[in-house]
Amino acid sequence: MGKDMVPTRIFLTKGVGQHKERLTSFELALRDAGIASQNLVRVSSIFPPNCKLITRTQGLKYLSHGEVVFAVVAENSTREPHRLLASSIGLAIPADRTTYGYLSEHHSFGETDDIAGDYAEELAAEMLATTLDVEFDPDSSWDEKKQIYRISNKIVRTMNNTQSAVGSKRGLWTTVIAAAILIFD
Repeated sequence: MGKDMVPTRIFLTKGVGQHKERLTSFELALRDAGIASQNLVRVSSIFPPNCKLITRTQGLKYLSHGEVVFAVVAENSTREPHRLLASSIGLAIPADRTTYGYLSEHHSFGETDDIAGDYAEELAAEMLATTLDVEFDPDSSWDEKKQIYRISNKIVRTMNNTQSAVGSKRGLWTTVIAAAILIFD
């Protein structure tokens, strides 16, 4: 197995679902994300070396119904009316693509897409900085003009994929998910 188990492509997806049953709201969120017909295996948060980030549209073409798929997943649910909830995947890709990067999962209440997404991005960048053995301060490392993090003069590409929603006023379960789907050749 070894090298055959290192993903070569990855894509980000997200979804939201509402239903009177919590499990069904989760299923509907998976459908919205386009990954309901796969068997998801949750894995930790390493962005593989030399892995290519592709679009959701491209990525879904690689999946088959019933396939076992490895994924980094952030998930959150509520049935409290009007409660804001979010799930976010943060991503930090190192300048040297032959080394690994990080994905982070964040789920919260009361945070907008921007706040939850920024937090997830910072978390992924910080995890990457610790593997590079450098100090990381999200405020001083952020290059506003170029919209990138500079960690010890190494440019790091970051992004997030965030899904938020407001709990149903009728008290239905509301579930949000964000996921990074790993694809093997």
